[in-house]
Amino acid sequence: MRPSQFHGGNSPCSNYIYVEMSDNGEHGPRSTFAAYMAEGDQLFHKGKYVKAIESYSTALTLQPHDKNCLVARSKCYVKLGDSENALKDAEESLQDDEGFFKGLHQKAEALYTMGEFEFALVFYHRSHKLRPELQALRLGIQKAQEAITNSVGTFSSVQLENKGDLSFFHKAEDLKKIRPKHVIHPLKKELRPQDQKTQKSEKTAKQLLGELYSDKEYLEKLLKDEDLIKGKTRSGERLQHLILNCISYLDTRTEFWRQQKPIYARQRDQKLLLQQWSRSHQPSDPACYVLKNLEEIDAALSVGNAEGSLKKAQQVLKTVQGWSDDVLINRSEVLGNLYSCIGNALMDLGDMDKALDNHLKDLELARHGKSMDSKSRALDNIGRVYARIGKFQQAIEAWDEKVPLVHSGLEKSWLFHEIGRCYLELKQYQDAREYGTQSLHAANDISDEKWQLNANVLVAQAELKLGVYRTSVLHFEKALDLAKQLQDIVAQDAIQKVTQMLGLFVRQGS
Repeated sequence: MRPSQFHGGNSPCSNYIYVEMSDNGEHGPRSTFAAYMAEGDQLFHKGKYVKAIESYSTALTLQPHDKNCLVARSKCYVKLGDSENALKDAEESLQDDEGFFKGLHQKAEALYTMGEFEFALVFYHRSHKLRPELQALRLGIQKAQEAITNSVGTFSSVQLENKGDLSFFHKAEDLKKIRPKHVIHPLKKELRPQDQKTQKSEKTAKQLLGELYSDKEYLEKLLKDEDLIKGKTRSGERLQHLILNCISYLDTRTEFWRQQKPIYARQRDQKLLLQQWSRSHQPSDPACYVLKNLEEIDAALSVGNAEGSLKKAQQVLKTVQGWSDDVLINRSEVLGNLYSCIGNALMDLGDMDKALDNHLKDLELARHGKSMDSKSRALDNIGRVYARIGKFQQAIEAWDEKVPLVHSGLEKSWLFHEIGRCYLELKQYQDAREYGTQSLHAANDISDEKWQLNANVLVAQAELKLGVYRTSVLHFEKALDLAKQLQDIVAQDAIQKVTQMLGLFVRQGS
């Protein structure tokens, strides 16, 4: 039986499915599809892919052919290097809905891991056409294109010519006739280029495998131990076969990573650039130096290293402040970006006053430089700081100024929702309902289920405060349906409790 924390209440909406003990004494699934999905998601995020597959497989026994579950299990197979099963699940998720973008994306990922880069590119494009706003799909197209170029080169490098020279073959036939029969040993010298090629290949494999190369060498040494390889594991598998399978897997990954040169090359180039910077206080290319450091600052913050991100941003800020506009053409824009990074790091560290100060500096530079994107970013962050410290009216003012600068449907949905939340905190419920409705319209336009869920909850809360109970129930019920589709267990439980209480109140009132 699964852990109790995944079990819900006894509400009619829980949709529990129980399977009794079979005749042979084995237990079947005793929880909900959503519970097993949630458990699988948790295991996946912890890197326990084999156990996650077990949870997803159990969920599929309750709801066979569920496309979201199939995609989730396919992702696990990709992580484990089982490309065939990954592709099988991805294709099954598309059986009833060929336009299911998650399935198309996952099929592209499975094909990519199989080395079928051309087919992967086709499905990356199909999924991108359906959801062009998703960064992951754009990256998929880019990496597939790079892998194709790296595997076969550019088109110009593989064009065939309608001329040739066959004299080599004629010379080879002549050599067979001229060479004395007793000349055999020199053939060893002719193999030397092949030996050099092998050595070069091993050197490349060492670079690609990194720390795993020593494991490969160790496995190869084990093969030479005749007594060892005759042994068997507890399951009866011969050690020789097990070792050979491991070596084969490493060889397969070596060939795959060899085709990922763009990623490997970028890592190498970053190291070289860092070495060059350490040799000189003044970077040879200021723009390249700034871009590299901004990436590192963002990366540190994204993994929760706010202190590291802050320290690096302050160092880079000091360097850029010492340059003139002639050294760095877009110096003002870079300074604003750095103030923004420092402000975000300070927010994560809880220093709201200093965070606000840096975001206001970013806004001042954006207004001076008339950069609308920078202004939108600064107003966004200023509003977040004010909301975090409970100054909801100031947050609304900042975000209201940002509204005309927003063009993305996703950002509109988020922004209207946050403004509506602030009005809800200020007990201005009509305004909260109005902005919640705008958020819902924006989410519907882009078919984003997550923000449809958030917006419906906001509208329902506002309607509840305004005393419009029936409408409030309708929005809560819509939110509950969306939470079930998203397998958001926490949201389901919270909404179910409110809906039950509110539904009972409405029935008693009528």
